[in-house]
Amino acid sequence: MLKAATLKNVAVVLLDGVNPFELGVVCEVFGLDRSDEGLPVYDFAVVAAESGVLSNHAGFSITTPYGLDRLEEADLIAVPAGQSFVGRDYPEDLLAALRRAVDRGARVLSVCSGVFVLGAAGLLDGRRCAVHWQHSTELAVRYPRARVEPDVLYVDEGSVVTSAGTAAGIDACLHIVRQEHGTEVANAIARRMVVPPHRDGGQAQFVARPLPRTACDTVGGVLAWMERHLDTEITVERLAERAHMSPRTFARRFQQETGTTPYRWLLRQRVLLAQELLEGSDETVDAIAGRAGFGNAAAMRHQFLRALGTTPNAYRRTFRGPAVSAARREAPDASDAA
Repeated sequence: MLKAATLKNVAVVLLDGVNPFELGVVCEVFGLDRSDEGLPVYDFAVVAAESGVLSNHAGFSITTPYGLDRLEEADLIAVPAGQSFVGRDYPEDLLAALRRAVDRGARVLSVCSGVFVLGAAGLLDGRRCAVHWQHSTELAVRYPRARVEPDVLYVDEGSVVTSAGTAAGIDACLHIVRQEHGTEVANAIARRMVVPPHRDGGQAQFVARPLPRTACDTVGGVLAWMERHLDTEITVERLAERAHMSPRTFARRFQQETGTTPYRWLLRQRVLLAQELLEGSDETVDAIAGRAGFGNAAAMRHQFLRALGTTPNAYRRTFRGPAVSAARREAPDASDAA
């Protein structure tokens, strides 16, 4: 069953020079009817911010029947990237519409260089924001009151969500879906798109467990076994034995194929499993710590603080929300101890 959500109406802004991929990302996540799978359907529209037939760098033209008045009813307005978006001027009526949207409680989302549109509207002032690393210096120079974070995939500042280049727009869109509808819906959409629902980055991202790696990887079978045995003691020696390698060879091959060490990969999977259980179950923090392989609530709290900058109980309160009944709230325990 879907969570009650405030996000029902989504509009994406079309400007001349829009990048087809970034536009397509927003259309793919929010514009498809997946009701046959029990997934949410949004009232979705592509909105022209400029008159006439609009072009893009791929050489085809785009038209839409919707004008800027359509933005007035949107719960989320997305601004994708485009050619020359870094240095061009934007229609003042578009910038005013974006400001009105934030003022009335809607959210705005930028993908890559679409953040410059938000900057021109004054929506980055005093806010943290993300952009492709190639544009981070220019963004900081143009909008000195913005707090540019060049090393993250996306930044959520409540009413303003900004993302880095290209595929980071997918991460930001799935983050919004997860906030509105929960982990299962975000994961289901990610699987339909054949992308991971979560990617590691500089910013803690509250999207549940990544899709398993493909079986063609040399260590793929070991990864699958690790996912099934997160609650057991796992050593490199034990994993190497399962892979029929020496510990040194296994550790080197694991690093090559996953980009991280067995310990860090295992720790991340345990944190992600704990997140999923905190959001979707009524188990105590101690019980979840055991199931996720941390052993006890204090150890899990330590790892949550390192990985996510929050405690397990605080995470549960955030993602279960104020509507959780008193019967489902647990008493404070070691996870919130100082």
